[in-house]
This record gives sequence, C-alpha cells and structure tokens, in this order.
Amino acid sequence: MQIDLRTVSITPLRQTYTHIAERLGADKPASRYIEGTMDVQANANFHYRPTWDPQHELFDPRRTRIVMQDWYALKDPRQFYYGTYTQARARMQEVAEADFEFVESRGLADRFDDAARRTALDFYVPLRHVAWGANMNGAYQCAYGYGTAITQPCLYAGMDQLGIAQYLTRLGLLLGNQGDLEAGKHAWLNAPAWQGLRRVVEDTWVLKDWFELYVAQNVVLDGVLFGLAYKEVDQAISERAGPTVSMLTRFQAEWIQDACKWVDAVIKAAAAESADNQALLSQWYAQWRARVVEALTPVAQLALAEQGGQALGRAVAAVDARMSKAGLTVAA
Repeated sequence: MQIDLRTVSITPLRQTYTHIAERLGADKPASRYIEGTMDVQANANFHYRPTWDPQHELFDPRRTRIVMQDWYALKDPRQFYYGTYTQARARMQEVAEADFEFVESRGLADRFDDAARRTALDFYVPLRHVAWGANMNGAYQCAYGYGTAITQPCLYAGMDQLGIAQYLTRLGLLLGNQGDLEAGKHAWLNAPAWQGLRRVVEDTWVLKDWFELYVAQNVVLDGVLFGLAYKEVDQAISERAGPTVSMLTRFQAEWIQDACKWVDAVIKAAAAESADNQALLSQWYAQWRARVVEALTPVAQLALAEQGGQALGRAVAAVDARMSKAGLTVAA
C-alpha cells in the first residue's frame, strides 16, 4: 500500500464572527481579545427583574450615572482575556515565589533589622484587610457593571487583590508569626491610626454606582495607597535595612504599574465621551481623593513619622498627574 502525503491550503470562508466584522468594518482576522470581549454582554431576553432592584434589568447600563454610547470603548490596552491574564500573572507569581524562597532559604528574615521588622509588620500586615475589601469591590464592579470590556478586567483586578492579601499574610508570617497577624487584625479594628482608612474601605462597600466605586477604589485608593506603601515606605525601609521587604512586596509594586495602564485608559475614554462624564468623574475624583488623603495621613505617619506627610504628598501628586493627563479636572 502506498500513502501519498501532501499539503493542502484551505481558504477560510470567513475571517471572524459576524458581529466582530461589523465592528471592524470588514471581514478580517481579529485578536483573541477582541473576539472574546466585544459584544459578549447579555442585553436581551431577560425573564425577570431582580427582586432586590426592580427598577433595573438584570444587566442594565443605568446602574451608573456615567453614560457611554458604546460601553466597549472602555477597552483594556493590555488586551487581557482569561488566557492572557493567567499567563501574565503566572509569570509575576513565579518571580514572587522565587523572592519568598530566596528570603527564607538565605535566612534574610531572621537577620532583618528589628526596628525595620517592627515597622514592616505594623504597617503592611493591616493592609491585607484593605486588599480583601478591594477584592469585594472588584467583584461588585463585575457583577453590576456593563460591557465585558470593563467588567472582565474589574474581576481580574479583584482577584489580584485577593492574591495581594495572601502575599501580605505570608510577609507577616515570614517576618513575624501568627501573633503578628492577630495584632494586625486588632490594629485594623481598634487602633486610632487605622480607623479613617477602615471607614473609607467600608464606605466603598455600600456605594451603589459601580463606576463611582471604580474611581474610589481603582483610581484613588489603589493609586495613592500603593504609591505610599510600595514606593515611599518600601524605599525608606530599604535604605534602613536592605531590600528584604522590597523582595517580599515586588508583586504589588509590579502589579500597580500594570493596573495603571488599564485604569488610565478607562478614565480617559469615559471622560472624552462627554462633558457631563468628565465633570462627574472629576467630582468623584476630588471627593474620594480628599477622603483617602485624610485617612492615609496617620497611616503614613505610623510608618514614616515626620516624613509621612511629604511621602503621602508625593503619592497623591503622582495620581493627580495621571488623572490630569487622562482628562480630568484636578484641583491644585
């Protein structure tokens, strides 16, 4: 028996899905991100209205005061769908795990400066409760937002925050012990320095407008807090006692740089949609900026003493610059 092998070129009948071709203006190949994101949001054939919110459909763009002609204009410049998201985070996690293993295997935690250790434990361990709150907020944005372009990365950000809470827990156990985790929880619930931030976090949980929550959490709280915690405080501890804490918080430092690309693009697109959107976003930003700065002032002083105010000011100025570039009106 003779078998002949040959190559056959097959020309596809079409390059992409019909609804994607309509968006692209032609039947041409689209990226996996575009095919897995655009027009996925359910918008018809709802059989009932939610009993807890009967004035809205199950999926309803009216759950926010922001108005978009096309909600898919809020695309993620990182082009994350589940596959690319998990691949990107796996790479970051491999680096983080290597850092933790290095610190532990070389005994760096055991030899860490005692004063710097106390500062790190008192400052970073309570922040795991902030991260857990951010996880809750990401889930809310995904559940009540509209359009897969925005709800998909909101869920990813929420899951990232859960991972950050876990990394902060591991930091506490590596530099301290179970008692330090309990002490961090007690501080979060009772210490005066943390109560302003705790109030901000808990107030975000009861926001109804999911886009205002996006501004409060993803723009203001994440932007200012991460700038303070993983740049200013991290640098101060490193100068005093070496890079051990920097290694244990590398994931967070890299994560906020990655997240800012998406956050800034969303704000820029929403603000450019209309003058009303721009004014409302600017109002929300100013409102939550003032609250977060007030809440973080004693926390910054807890970690950096008299240098805390200046460090917090630099973190706020960095977010102000980003939002001004994105098109918001930022008060001096």
